[in-house]
Amino acid sequence: MIDAIDYRILNILQQNARTPNAQIARDLGMAPSAILERIRKLEANGVIQGYEARIDPEALGLHLLAFVAVRSEDHGECQVGKRLSQIPGVQEVHHIAGEDCFLVKVRTADARSLGRLLREEFAGLGPVRTRTTVVLESLSENSRLPLVPAALQGPAAEIEDTVNTIEDRAEEVPTRGIA
Repeated sequence: MIDAIDYRILNILQQNARTPNAQIARDLGMAPSAILERIRKLEANGVIQGYEARIDPEALGLHLLAFVAVRSEDHGECQVGKRLSQIPGVQEVHHIAGEDCFLVKVRTADARSLGRLLREEFAGLGPVRTRTTVVLESLSENSRLPLVPAALQGPAAEIEDTVNTIEDRAEEVPTRGIA
């Protein structure tokens, strides 16, 4: 079970996975050993699946981002999805509902390399139809998840907001000392 402290730890790690345990402990007012234990449990339970560096694709010459909708004419869709995920340049493969079977995110150097990828790699999957959308500019791109504990959604969130407001106001009320 993930509690509010775990959510706070996950939020910190999502923003910077290299944050030292000691810093997280200071931020949360806990002992570093307790933070380490919680992180290890989150890793063991598969909540934290790994740590990755975010690399600027432009710095590597990968200037073109595209989304490819793939419709498989084959009944072995799962195999097509697995094969799509193994193609170099493919970053994401999503099995989707609707007319198409998969939505694939790809990065390549330019339009010529995208064309080559579609002709050589995607065509090798068997009978598939593709529809490609080229991204002109990415306005926002990240992999952070919205971390809101289930207990803080809906009516419970309103209660917590009210409690926090009351606590904040109580701190603002001047106290009079007895002389």
